[in-house]
Amino acid sequence: MLDLLLFLKDIFFFAAYISSGSSFPDPLSQEEEKKAIDAMLNGDEEARAKLISHNLRLVAHVAKKFITPEIDMDDLISIGTVGLIKAVSTFDPGKGAALATYAARCIQNEILMSLRAGKKKKREVSFNATIGTDNEGNEMTLVDIMGTTASMVPDEVEKNIDIRNMLASVNSCLSPRERAVITLRYGLTNRPCLPQREVAEILGISRSYVSRIEKRALSRLLEAMKK
Repeated sequence: MLDLLLFLKDIFFFAAYISSGSSFPDPLSQEEEKKAIDAMLNGDEEARAKLISHNLRLVAHVAKKFITPEIDMDDLISIGTVGLIKAVSTFDPGKGAALATYAARCIQNEILMSLRAGKKKKREVSFNATIGTDNEGNEMTLVDIMGTTASMVPDEVEKNIDIRNMLASVNSCLSPRERAVITLRYGLTNRPCLPQREVAEILGISRSYVSRIEKRALSRLLEAMKK
């Protein structure tokens, strides 16, 4: 399983890169890509980041197929970048598929899952929804009656520690409004990642203002992570 902290750092880094307006790097040659893959498999994080950045054009190419009135290109690229990061991080050249082929499939799957999740959202029942009261008149939710198995506890503790560490970094360099936008956009508090349009509705501001805040916040996070 991907390390949560590293994964969130990747998302912030490449979202900030995209938001900066910089043009995407050209794809690597076959020789350069093979060299970078070999280095990544030997633990070279710079090679891993290189493979991600040089495949960002592929994200834009796949994302264009899914533009609708309900979701725009910026959101699709954000979602697709998550798929690209997962693809590079889990790529196994021994299985025979080219990185671009594997990554395109992962990007498309990530976008499709997000679109399907959006359609299902209205039909979902929240685990925190009240379903009745106990003998003492206290409200009960699904979480209260489901409980937690012992095998889940260590994983949940480790996950919560990683999330707290990342949130501490977010809190240290962002304003309250920037923190709110980043938290909602990237689901940092066990929430789903929300498109800019929904974040704008929740915060009572325009979508274009959300976009500006997000770009500024990601730029600050990028600088903080470089240090």
